[in-house]
Amino acid sequence: MSVSIVSERQIAVLCRIEPGCLGPNGLDHIEAFCALAQKAMQNFDVNVGTWVLTPRYNKSLDEMQYSVANKLLSHEQATRYFHLIGRDIESFEERFQDKLTALINIYLARKL
Repeated sequence: MSVSIVSERQIAVLCRIEPGCLGPNGLDHIEAFCALAQKAMQNFDVNVGTWVLTPRYNKSLDEMQYSVANKLLSHEQATRYFHLIGRDIESFEERFQDKLTALINIYLARKL
């Protein structure tokens, strides 16, 4: 059973995307890719939360970061959040990675 979520209690997902995923010249394209991917993600799992896609220039920062009402969540807290709404965080992240891979492939195909 899924629980309806009030919008200010929705989870916000910040995803930092490695420039290298776009190939050896990824640094030249990562900003444009993130802007396009952000638009594509506007309708992805909107019943769960919101997305922010940004380049990952600092590898010491986590690739995925979750927050609710501007409060940063640990991965354990995010896992509990997903459990409370009847979802599995691993499945959620896997679906996101699949979507991101598809967006990368489309972007790279247009650049060739």
